[in-house]
Amino acid sequence: MLDLFSSYQIKGLDLKNRVVMPPMCQYSVTKKDGIANDWHHTHYISRAIGGTGLIIVEMTDVEPDGRISDYDLGLWSDEQIAPLAKIVEDVHHYGSKIGIQIAHAGRKAEDANPPVAPSPIAFDEGWKTPRELTTEEVKGMVEKFRLAARRAVQAGFDTIELHGAHGYLIHQFQSPITNKRTDEYGQDRNKFAVEVIRAVKSEMPESMPLIMRISGTEFVEGGYRIEDSIEFSKAYKEAGVDMIHVSAGGEGQITAAGRPGTHVAYQVPLARAIKQNVDIPVIAVGRLDDAALANAVIGNEDADLVAVGRAMLKNPYWTLNAAEQLRKEIELPEQYKMGFRLK
Repeated sequence: MLDLFSSYQIKGLDLKNRVVMPPMCQYSVTKKDGIANDWHHTHYISRAIGGTGLIIVEMTDVEPDGRISDYDLGLWSDEQIAPLAKIVEDVHHYGSKIGIQIAHAGRKAEDANPPVAPSPIAFDEGWKTPRELTTEEVKGMVEKFRLAARRAVQAGFDTIELHGAHGYLIHQFQSPITNKRTDEYGQDRNKFAVEVIRAVKSEMPESMPLIMRISGTEFVEGGYRIEDSIEFSKAYKEAGVDMIHVSAGGEGQITAAGRPGTHVAYQVPLARAIKQNVDIPVIAVGRLDDAALANAVIGNEDADLVAVGRAMLKNPYWTLNAAEQLRKEIELPEQYKMGFRLK
């Protein structure tokens, strides 16, 4: 019987459990150079010591103006590789695997002047109106994703995740709300994401899985729904995506009609729908902080992996605590054995 502490393998990625730390921006690059520093090292290594199966480094951007803020990580320069490689090495030392989320914020790049996007539509009042990318610039953006993926491979990451959710650039091309283009990238809203997927895959070893994070539904009037995300997820799978990380929202202010529930696990049905209809492994996320609940998501085969975000910000040792709560015998750090009862 599967549970949260069952091992998992996808291609060449072997995980000791089903717990994922999802990407969560730290806004801590104090020198604004996109280079990981001591904060990032401590932040990620502590979750490896804490037993997390897969750690995904926060949104890391393909160009300086692709950052949400100037305090975000980047992979547009070879200078950014070595500090990330050190994080990878030390995460591996403590028995966890690690990926990195590659992205561009598009119209949500707060410090870009102006930001760029598929169409010149601001996120909301008070946000900058983005400049529409030319067709050639869109093709150039695909190349920037490819080069960022090359650097991620050089840094030694076990997997790469593309950020196609939460209203950032890939999502903006996919959404009918933000993509009003008349060129090839508007006529086929899947096209940009598919080209990015293929470009990134061209830099990845065959054994390395590619994850795509999507918003399963947009929660806004005129936005796409789960039926739509099932269809474009099929296109992503065909282009080379190996696993889909299913979140929701982000491409507009949530309307009353589309407001999501506040109950725990409210996004799990989206993950289940993608898993069943696309026939692809999925990561579920969203208010799965309770260990018994996270365990049930795996045991009921609603998802293959479970991402625990905010709870892991509060507690780097969430996974060790979950094993204790579920009475699962796992390998503990020798130094912490006195603090846990696993039987």
